[in-house]
Amino acid sequence: MTEPLNAWPPERTVFKIAGIEMRVAPGRHRLEALAAAEIAENWAAEVAANPALFNGEVLLPEEMVLREGVIHATARATGFATTLWWRKHVSPTEGLFLNASAVPISADGLPIAIRMAPHTANAGKVYFATGSLDLSDVRDDGTCDVLGSMTREVLEETGIDLKREATAEPALYAVHFGRRFFVFRFFHLSETAEQICRRVERHMQGETEPEIDAVFALTADEGHAHRYHDLTPIILAFFFARRMNAAG
Repeated sequence: MTEPLNAWPPERTVFKIAGIEMRVAPGRHRLEALAAAEIAENWAAEVAANPALFNGEVLLPEEMVLREGVIHATARATGFATTLWWRKHVSPTEGLFLNASAVPISADGLPIAIRMAPHTANAGKVYFATGSLDLSDVRDDGTCDVLGSMTREVLEETGIDLKREATAEPALYAVHFGRRFFVFRFFHLSETAEQICRRVERHMQGETEPEIDAVFALTADEGHAHRYHDLTPIILAFFFARRMNAAG
């Protein structure tokens, strides 16, 4: 059963975790049966507005608890249509959402973010490369490689292989708001922000239908220069506050 949200650290507060373990249970996510008509109606509207959308299989948690610093979750498969319907709710009372992001940091100390292309479900949003957990993330033992999805998404969207090119910080962080949960880790690259951005732009030019249409090196005073995903300002504030504290 999902732990009451008041048992977690306060909303929008970044906290360190020791790990994440997600088990993928058989069968379909219960939201499919609970809201079948609403999901179908919303999907029809979404596809009418953006015909490029694909209702692929994704993994959504049904249960999640925090025990001794480790997030333990149980997820089931559902269509992407379920996720799109669910996230329309400002304060959902059913279901959970979990994403994991790698945050690339340039040699000159700037986080590298991307902007999603017009044909994607998050068109125009600026955030650190991430994606829905799906069946490709499921290991042979039935667990989900949540942390592995971080580097996979960055490689697919930007062409940067963080596993080979970057040094991962040992610390793993999490933050939540509502019933949305996010896990992230910082990865340090040896190239400058300008070099990284040029590389990503070349990757975009080589793609037939790139998922992203811009790349940015973000600074502490970006303000509202971009249409941010809700998580992006939280990570930026945490990163630059941490850097200031270290310098002081």
